[in-house]
Amino acid sequence: MTPPALPAVPAVLSRARTVAPPGWSRWLVPPAALSIHLAIGQAYAWSVFKPPLEASLHLSGTQSALPFQLAIVMLGLSAAFGGTLVERNGPRWAMCVSALCFASGFLISALGAATSQYWLIVLGYGFVGGIGLGIGYISPVSTLIKWFPDRPGLATGIAIMGFGGGALIASPWSTQMLSSFGADPSGISQTFLVMGLVYAVFMTFGVLLVRVPADDWKPAGWTPATDAVRPLVTTAQVSARSALRTPQFWCLWVVLCMNVTAGIGILEKAAPMITDFFADTSAPVTATAAAGFVGVLSLGNMLGRITWSSTSDLVGRKNIYRVYLGVGALLYLLIALVGDSSKPLFILAAAVILSFYGGGFATIPAYLKDLFGTYQVGAIHGRLLTAWSTAGVLGPLIVNAIADHEKSAGRTGPDLYTTSFVIMMVLLVVGFVANELVSPVNPRHHDGPSAAPVATSAAGPESEGAVR
Repeated sequence: MTPPALPAVPAVLSRARTVAPPGWSRWLVPPAALSIHLAIGQAYAWSVFKPPLEASLHLSGTQSALPFQLAIVMLGLSAAFGGTLVERNGPRWAMCVSALCFASGFLISALGAATSQYWLIVLGYGFVGGIGLGIGYISPVSTLIKWFPDRPGLATGIAIMGFGGGALIASPWSTQMLSSFGADPSGISQTFLVMGLVYAVFMTFGVLLVRVPADDWKPAGWTPATDAVRPLVTTAQVSARSALRTPQFWCLWVVLCMNVTAGIGILEKAAPMITDFFADTSAPVTATAAAGFVGVLSLGNMLGRITWSSTSDLVGRKNIYRVYLGVGALLYLLIALVGDSSKPLFILAAAVILSFYGGGFATIPAYLKDLFGTYQVGAIHGRLLTAWSTAGVLGPLIVNAIADHEKSAGRTGPDLYTTSFVIMMVLLVVGFVANELVSPVNPRHHDGPSAAPVATSAAGPESEGAVR
């Protein structure tokens, strides 16, 4: 029995209508991607909404994390299931779907806040908005890699930097609106409403601007052979279906999951965490300062995405993940040992951890391109983001559940989070080991167009590994 045909994509959104004319500048693609990622990056400012939601709707810390957790789950699931559609229909269609879902999620949440129906906030922000997150996140990735085959780490870093920097805008903006409208259900509703409308307009800019290169386009003076000499970089092509059968994909799944879990736990609870951490000191943290801390973490997250991913073009993906995971584990150990004795050290260490967290996201598309080629890298990336879905549950659950338990036991300050930090350190070590197991993909998995033998360097640390 023939399966039903998928609905036709409107002509104005089709891939054919987005092919760039001759002479079109590829540097116009990153701004288009940024317009989407800066908007959906608002998710990282969710912790600003946690205290008013908890106070006005009588929620626990674990309950107030639910919209964020579901949004991250839906991000991974929609990216995984929608990755092939994004590749087929093109970035303009994907960005349009993202804008509609993301903005609608805020509008549904506004209704939920206005009626004090928390389940509507979970449905709107978490489920509907989460679909917008996933489709929007992967929408420009394969397009950027095709426009910048000579600098994939830089290109994806520029765009994905916007996702990390979204909270840098959303955090103070949300705080100001909650201050103006009020932190009661009515004020929260108005804040959600304004954000949904503004983001809809802002994301439309990317929908209209994005273009894809012609099939025979390549940067002037660049040939694939110049990249093929680098360790772990292949000139072969692997389909998304075949990639799932490789141990390399699952090693990277573990790497991403562990790195994200370690960062997202801090990020989701950033504002209340720093308030709790230094509550028993002579200089407690105010709500305004806590919002500023969210901004600092967002800055670290944003800068890490462009800085570390660009560095990976020079030192290799495997080496840069050694930094993310190894140094990240040491920083968690440092925070656990120092406690609340140094506020600057806590802020600096957390910001660096979040830079590794952001850098991991920006580097993973280039890592996938190195291992599997460009044929279906967007679809492969979408499937890999199920690791983010898992981490989106694990990270906040670990931090919030342990903090709630320790608080009920009468503990305060760093004692609320020390156990969580030790767990994060262990998870990063697990990710470090998984990264060490990554090696070139076996040629039997090369099933894409113009498949060619793997080209690797016999020298250098990235040629080492156990997985084949």
